[in-house]
Amino acid sequence: MNPDDVAVFRHARLVLLLAVATEATGDGVDAERVGIYDFLATHPLLLVRQGDDPDRLTLRLAGFDDRAVAYASPAQRFVNGQLRLARDLADLVGQGLVSVTATGRVRYRLTPEGAHMASQFTAMYSQSYVTAARIVIRRTRRLSGRRLRAGLREWLTMPLDQPGRQPHPAYLLDDDHASDAPSASDPTGRIPSPKDAT
Repeated sequence: MNPDDVAVFRHARLVLLLAVATEATGDGVDAERVGIYDFLATHPLLLVRQGDDPDRLTLRLAGFDDRAVAYASPAQRFVNGQLRLARDLADLVGQGLVSVTATGRVRYRLTPEGAHMASQFTAMYSQSYVTAARIVIRRTRRLSGRRLRAGLREWLTMPLDQPGRQPHPAYLLDDDHASDAPSASDPTGRIPSPKDAT
């Protein structure tokens, strides 16, 4: 059985992710970033590819391995996760673990009950996931939505056997002022569909 097929497992992971996001930003996170952060924290070596990157060593020591079967079809896994995300977030809101605020964009953050739950996880997987989530959020949180989506497309499609290839410029940016406006090549500004990722 794939753990991602178990709602309780996905819910626990989202609680941990929102705890890390609060720790990093002190603010809520919109659904698009929740989905991207969670996916990249589950598959962090898609983002951290350079052999001499200190974060790569940290992730390898935490148990992540780019030879794992999970890395064989990242685009498909991302799309499947997005299809479940709205329901998972609604479930967490219904359980009183996550709250929703609408100030410009709809944002999600942990309630005190959710924060308490996040502090109770002790499994090795949860520790590895938190390590990856901290790295992912630190490296991507300042990217505009447009640049994050552009980076995601490349991280989903770049072969893992090319670790030395120069990454998409979004990987290197530390720019929280870039425009979120749709680009000419992607006028919708949407998250990639399965066709985009193949």
